[in-house]
Amino acid sequence: MNGSATPITPIEPLAPISHRWDMSEAEAIALQGRLAPLVAAAPPIALEAVRVIAGVDVSYDDEAGEAYAAVVAYSYPALEPLAEVALTRPCAFLYVPGLLSFREAPVALDALAALAARPDLLLCDGHGTAHPRRFGLACHLGALTGLPSIGCAKSWMLGVYDEPERVVGAYTPLRDGAEVIGAALRARPGSRPLFVSPGYRVTLEQALTVTLRCLRGARLPEPARAADRLAAATRRARRANGIIDRTRHDAASPARKDHIRE
Repeated sequence: MNGSATPITPIEPLAPISHRWDMSEAEAIALQGRLAPLVAAAPPIALEAVRVIAGVDVSYDDEAGEAYAAVVAYSYPALEPLAEVALTRPCAFLYVPGLLSFREAPVALDALAALAARPDLLLCDGHGTAHPRRFGLACHLGALTGLPSIGCAKSWMLGVYDEPERVVGAYTPLRDGAEVIGAALRARPGSRPLFVSPGYRVTLEQALTVTLRCLRGARLPEPARAADRLAAATRRARRANGIIDRTRHDAASPARKDHIRE
């Protein structure tokens, strides 16, 4: 034996799926139903191959009909910042509970395409399998890019769970009937749980491991927190510069405070 370490195979994206975006609510729900089993069947990655993690977040101004996507890449596990990008696009899909990814994914994909660093894994500010059709934002983005993904949502969407102990790292299963769809994780002692679920090509155990390793004292893991702050800063800058047209308002699109990050 020469004592050399076993080479680690780099993570390569799987073949991404694609679909049109101009579809009705019923068509979008049907598409989720068709894609969810494909996402669930994808084999998980080896975590030791992850070298770059990108946090993904999308913010809105509903009066302007705009979405602001931010992606921030960090080395892993050292969590040194590598690259970031933020951009603005019109909101082409109205807010419908359970279909938020159809509103967020197009602008998030554009931001990912503009990112200077190639991520091995996406950490999304939204749900993965903790979704009525097991196809939240993290699942959708993972399938569209072929990249492994994890959902880290600040808001509960569905399922039942026991309150985890008030120590960082404590978690309890999030269940929908007999099925475990995610976990309620205590990311900060004095805060409400963070809802972690697999997106694409990761197990729940792997999703919890990565999330915990990326915590830096805040409720969100650092890459997702940085993306959240950058998206919000981009929205504020648009407001401050007077770019947003305040005469536009779609009554069918509720204020962002009512959105559940899916």
